[in-house]
Amino acid sequence: MKKFIIIYLSFIAIVVSNCGNVSKKNPANAGLQLSDTGTAKIYFNEYQHDFGKVAEGEKVGYNFTFQNKGTTSLVIISATTTCGCTVPKYDTKPIVPDGNGNLEVVFDTSGRSGIQTKIITVKSNASIPEVLLKITAEVVPAK
Repeated sequence: MKKFIIIYLSFIAIVVSNCGNVSKKNPANAGLQLSDTGTAKIYFNEYQHDFGKVAEGEKVGYNFTFQNKGTTSLVIISATTTCGCTVPKYDTKPIVPDGNGNLEVVFDTSGRSGIQTKIITVKSNASIPEVLLKITAEVVPAK
């Protein structure tokens, strides 16, 4: 009987001591927040780009590069533009701390003329969740 009580009390002590512990390796716990107080921080090398003079009808692109200078993975949630003539493409995979990513912007000048300014709104899980990028171009008639 004494052995049974010792085993029973040992079992209870183990169960109680493990209450609230979540294993990082257990896939069943993958969706749980594990005391991660880190922050993603997005820094672009440039926040604006000027294409200069471009011929009407031309498609021009620019690759904005950025870095995650935070302590947790950075995820781009969306990148939207002020006009359907401007299309952003971005890395959808998480960017690890100190990792780099790209956001490519393609501007279709068809039907445009004069000075054009387009804004790209980038939303992410970073400490500053919304960043604005700007592209400009002077669209001249095609020759």
